[in-house]
Amino acid sequence: MTGTPVVARPKSPTGGADAAGPSGSRPGAVRPPADPRARVIRWLAGLGVLLTLVASSAIGLDLPTLVAGAGDVANLLGRMVPPTLADPARIATLALDTVLMAFLGTVLATVLSVPLAFLAARNTTPHPAVAAVARGIITFCRAVPDLVFAVLFVRALGLGVLPGVLALALHSIGMLGKLFADAIESSDAGPREAVRSIGVGPVRELLNGVVPQVVPAWVSAFVYRVDINLRTSVVLGFVGAGGIGFALQDALRGLVYPKAMGIVLVILALVAGMELLSVAIRRTLLAPKNPRYGRDRAVRFAVGGAAAALLVASFVRLDIDPAALVTSVPDLLAVAGRTFPPDLTTLGPALWEALLQTLAIGLSATGIGVLLSLPLGLLAARNVAPHPLAYGAARTVILVVRAIPELILAVVFVAAVGLGPVAGAVALGIGSIGFLGKLVADAVEEIQPGPAEAVRSVGGGWWKVLFSAVLPQGMPSIVGSGMYLLDVNIRTSTILGIVGAGGVGFLLFEAVRTLHFQVAGGIVLLVFIVVLLIERLSGWIRAQLT
Repeated sequence: MTGTPVVARPKSPTGGADAAGPSGSRPGAVRPPADPRARVIRWLAGLGVLLTLVASSAIGLDLPTLVAGAGDVANLLGRMVPPTLADPARIATLALDTVLMAFLGTVLATVLSVPLAFLAARNTTPHPAVAAVARGIITFCRAVPDLVFAVLFVRALGLGVLPGVLALALHSIGMLGKLFADAIESSDAGPREAVRSIGVGPVRELLNGVVPQVVPAWVSAFVYRVDINLRTSVVLGFVGAGGIGFALQDALRGLVYPKAMGIVLVILALVAGMELLSVAIRRTLLAPKNPRYGRDRAVRFAVGGAAAALLVASFVRLDIDPAALVTSVPDLLAVAGRTFPPDLTTLGPALWEALLQTLAIGLSATGIGVLLSLPLGLLAARNVAPHPLAYGAARTVILVVRAIPELILAVVFVAAVGLGPVAGAVALGIGSIGFLGKLVADAVEEIQPGPAEAVRSVGGGWWKVLFSAVLPQGMPSIVGSGMYLLDVNIRTSTILGIVGAGGVGFLLFEAVRTLHFQVAGGIVLLVFIVVLLIERLSGWIRAQLT
């Protein structure tokens, strides 16, 4: 029997018959395989909106409150104008002390982080158990906020810059130790094996086979950390740990708002100048070497000499005896020992309510930050901005916000709208613009230009290019950055209570002030556990997007 020949129908990628194409497409068209990251992004977006709404409702943050708060903040800013500097010489001295504290704290952290990094890296650790302990120390230093360390160290050593420097150093180990260890693990094994083949010892093997490879990454991390520590050292004065923050707190407590605005502008100029300087230093030190000229070596030598001179000047100007870095350890250990065993029962339900409030502040702030940062970050991307003026304005806003520490924003909002978590959530949300806005802009500038050019070639306008070519490429990085922002905001929200902006920070500050160190130990333990869990969760989610 003859008839129409049977033709095998093309199978879909999943193994079935014709893949059903979209409506109107020709029969037999195969759907492009679904991107699993898109499903994760949609799930995260929906969950994020839900959690933000629940958290905002829990702390009383809604649209009418935001509108009323905006009016209160505008009134407060009006009372701060025109800014004044009653004692410019004193402010300049405190600003210099702040810069030197940031630099010295970073140097001490680097000295402590290098051996920890070698112990924590899988390819240089003497034993997996040693690596686990080293990683645990690094994680602990990163999870406990620097201001928490400062509060405890001020109680142990008294008021002054030394507790601030030590607090900066200890917290910086959390970042530098991790980045240093990651750089070691990423190093090429070839040079190390070549050095080992000539029979040198393990120390020479690391110095000659590993260190030359990782120094550029270490230098970049060091310079970036100085920039971060400058922002942090600005607010250490709020707990008596030295720096220009003390003068700002004094002006705000005295309701001398024009003076406070003058100090804020000094801080803004200080941090912005340091950021520009750090960018220039990284470009100078990490630029490709020119084999024809000795200029690169001379520049690196000059920068190294300047750093050594600045280190000596830091000890002299801050009046810190280098021996005190060692002799103060017993006092710090004594205070740390008094936090054990941690007390989680004395405060009762108030502790758990404050902890939940801290989580709600962090979640609400992240939602506000994403809402504000996404459009601003897109305008700050050179390849997306519709006009150079829009690009310049967006970058300026991001730079200005990044230059103002979140705790200062919290102080301003507490003064404007009153004590409570609303001030903390709004302050953190606005502060997130400087962090997430830059990450969004950087992620969008790194996308492939091909899809956008293809959309433009068929007549697609700016909006079409944005939604069809830009956001689909940049969204995985943006979502990953948003998860990291949540991690940072939860960590930061634990200290806002020190200035009355809600959360467990107020309970912690009061516990230390009243010498209830075991209660303080319980709060620090809870902060560590919460931040660690959030960090692990955000790290897992970011891994699903890569």
